[in-house]
Amino acid sequence: MTIQRMDNVGIVVDDLEAAIAFFVELGMEVEGRARIEGGWADRTVGLDGIRCDIAMMRTPDGHGKLELAKYRNPEAIGAEPKSPPPNTVGLHRVMFAVDDIDDVLARLRGAHGAELLGEVARYGDSYRLCYLRGPEGIIVALAEQLS
Repeated sequence: MTIQRMDNVGIVVDDLEAAIAFFVELGMEVEGRARIEGGWADRTVGLDGIRCDIAMMRTPDGHGKLELAKYRNPEAIGAEPKSPPPNTVGLHRVMFAVDDIDDVLARLRGAHGAELLGEVARYGDSYRLCYLRGPEGIIVALAEQLS
């Protein structure tokens, strides 16, 4: 076997606290926070003088993780356009299974300004799905399984 598991997905953000609040509202838990710096970090990432604050977020089942990172040095570089469309080459989106898509949408839109990209659509008799844009332009997909 080549790999054991997928450990986490890393997302660079400018406002770490807002990103944490968004993913906590979604139902993730903060597993831990740390400052990443030093020679080992420079060598691993390939940048000099790294100083980065991270928050490791965990799904309630303990299997899925997001590492949210705020670079203090070197400063993060913004992508163009700031909020790229879903067909942009690169990391496309992160999808979460939810119990009640309408409830999750209401909470994320109201408290965190998330924007629905299209609409909640039905995929046959299996799922209700949607894409929304969260903090830092991150596209999050939600999937509610139907009976």
